[in-house]
Amino acid sequence: MARGVRDFVYWVLSKPSVSQSLARTGMRSGFAQRFVAGETLEEALAASQRLAAGGRRIILNHLGENVTTEEQAREAAESYSEMLRQIHARGIDGNTAIKLTHLGLDLNRDLAVELATSITAQARELGLGVEMDMESSEYTSITIEVFEAVRRKFENVALAIQCYLRRSEDDLKRLAPLEPRIRLVKGAYREPANIAFPSKADVDANYVRLLDLLFDGPFFPAIGTHDPKLVDYAERRIREKKLGPEQYEFQMLYGVRRDLQTKLRADNHPLRIYVPFGTEWFPYFMRRLVERPANTLFVLRSLTAEGFLGGKHS
Repeated sequence: MARGVRDFVYWVLSKPSVSQSLARTGMRSGFAQRFVAGETLEEALAASQRLAAGGRRIILNHLGENVTTEEQAREAAESYSEMLRQIHARGIDGNTAIKLTHLGLDLNRDLAVELATSITAQARELGLGVEMDMESSEYTSITIEVFEAVRRKFENVALAIQCYLRRSEDDLKRLAPLEPRIRLVKGAYREPANIAFPSKADVDANYVRLLDLLFDGPFFPAIGTHDPKLVDYAERRIREKKLGPEQYEFQMLYGVRRDLQTKLRADNHPLRIYVPFGTEWFPYFMRRLVERPANTLFVLRSLTAEGFLGGKHS
């Protein structure tokens, strides 16, 4: 099933006419709204306030990556700044997630450092946090370098680490002296087997190893998974360590495993929801299909209803 989903996703991405049609109509037909809070900040804030009313914390993310001009990077930085202002003004228990390629990393490392530092400084003034997303493996080393530069100045910045990468254990050991907040996720980019574990069993086993490093080391563990078995394991470690709700949190994606989200809150675990929005939602959306194949059945029904799989958009 998982291999078939990956093949389907990469087929869609290889067909510009299909991709463009999906990107134009995904919000209207409804299937994109399951996993993306909308195309505007106001829509995302409304969704965030509904989640916050149910006791959930928020990570607000303006979708976008790989900008091609400095002007676009600075516009993205301003959008993050506005997100922080609105989160603070509306009293939402939230922070924002940034992607460094959205802040011009492809253009100039110093530009990305400047903008990430400025956003994090503003967040600290408002009593908020910033989470630095991890992108594909070609960006892993430089993302860690930028994170280290920002973390040495500010404590309110966190980093995502992808457990499907073979290097991640060494990366955590390298980061330990900074005592950072780490969001541990599986990862959803297409990577070769020499860089990433190819099988789900190996990825899950590495997730457990890295989770143990977080619990037993000088980290704040942010447990980013929708896998009930990994959630159960994390809960056992939390009980063993006798951690209070200020010492860890679970993190999940908007619209994914809402049943498990409800259970975690019912069990009084701190839970933060990653709330993405923006017009550039399509790459994010497709990665969610790779990451969780069960989502694909929901999407396929919508595609069939829209006529995308009937030959109209081949």
